[in-house]
Amino acid sequence: MNAALPTARATRATQRLLQGHRPGAEPLRVLSASGQLGYGIPADSLARGMARQPHCIGADMGSIDPGPHYLGSGTLAAPLSMVKRDLALVLEAALSAGIPLVIGSAGTAGAAPHLAATVAVVRELAAERGLRLRLATVHSDVPANTVVQALNEGRLAPIGPMVEPSEADIRACRHIVAQCGTDALARALQTDPDVLIAGRACDTAIFAALPQLLGYPLALALHMAKIIECTSLCCVPGGRDAMLAELDMDGFTLESMHPQRHATPASVAAHALYEQSDPHFVEEPEGTLDLREARYTALDEHRTRVSGARFVPRALPSLKIEGAARVGTRAVLVAGVADPTLLQHIEPVLAAVEAKVRELVPGPWQLFPHVYGHGAVRPLPPEHRSQHEAGLVVECIAPDSELARTVAAVFKQNLLHHGYPGRVSTAGNLAFAFTPSEMDAHDSHRFVLYHVMAQAPLDNLFPVTVEDINGSTTH
Repeated sequence: MNAALPTARATRATQRLLQGHRPGAEPLRVLSASGQLGYGIPADSLARGMARQPHCIGADMGSIDPGPHYLGSGTLAAPLSMVKRDLALVLEAALSAGIPLVIGSAGTAGAAPHLAATVAVVRELAAERGLRLRLATVHSDVPANTVVQALNEGRLAPIGPMVEPSEADIRACRHIVAQCGTDALARALQTDPDVLIAGRACDTAIFAALPQLLGYPLALALHMAKIIECTSLCCVPGGRDAMLAELDMDGFTLESMHPQRHATPASVAAHALYEQSDPHFVEEPEGTLDLREARYTALDEHRTRVSGARFVPRALPSLKIEGAARVGTRAVLVAGVADPTLLQHIEPVLAAVEAKVRELVPGPWQLFPHVYGHGAVRPLPPEHRSQHEAGLVVECIAPDSELARTVAAVFKQNLLHHGYPGRVSTAGNLAFAFTPSEMDAHDSHRFVLYHVMAQAPLDNLFPVTVEDINGSTTH
């Protein structure tokens, strides 16, 4: 964007909303700008949303979906140029309208380096465009001692089939974060920012914290937030366009800002299955959102009205804890197999070649062959496996990149000439898409923590920092 962003008004955006909006007098218009900021906000749909005069804008920026690498490495998943482009769009929209902007799960994984990188882009935009604004940040990093204490007290429960970590495993994590909920973001909003950027946050909190402060029913606010955090994904057809929710004391109305994406009762109700093992209950840090009595009513072909959610508070809060540790450096070998005889013997051949390479290349390393067409994505019975062509991705993890590449190269050459029953040619049994065929593929990380911490000490977590851009930082 080439136009200069306007400076913030003398009265802060959050204060104006909290003082000027009266629930019941008019619906609260909440605009969801992005389901993952940094991958391209459709500008035309955002502009249509702004024309509806929303009271606030929210944008999710990340999740744990891309795996443990970004949490462990402290790097952003989205391209930095696109992060800047999307941030400029929502900053311009919010500051021009004088309304609060709330962004959650900064920089993908929401740890300290992700939050710092996101704030750095905001400062860069401010310097380029003469911005003056108050920025509040919520920090989501959790000290290892806090998690170790929870482990020792039996307050740490895995989500899914996670191996129970040791104290040493926890302390080996490069970054540990907790997903903050509406309470943490509401506390940050009370510092009266124009822009709030949170570290790792529940996607619902981004959109429900302001309604909670204004006095709207928390159940309705959370249900609304759960749907609109993915923008128009709840529509037919789904997409990434901005989504507008109009919230009142009895329910909310959903409308995509793309005229050809329709929020229908079926598509909106089906969104309860998104990232949920049980469509009736959504667990939040402060309690459980109960959707068993939720109702979905079509207002027209484009909009749906939602009501009926209930919220059951939890006596003591719980938090999702995420932590990642470095495993090693990864090299990857990519090849194709079109010999039907080799495909019949591919698993024992790979095992035999690995054994040979272990004799040739000493040292601590791990090898993970993935045979696409033979069950790399999911287990396949023999009759469903490809008989004509398969893709081979061999992943090697070692303490350093030189060893990882060495193992991949030696494995490639030995596999290329390995003998197997029925072999016709002594070479040419593999096809390579690239040269060199073995490639560096970043550090490898693993989840050590993917757990729920019961009875979480919220008083000691989620500190808030307030910064006046081009001014001073206060705590």
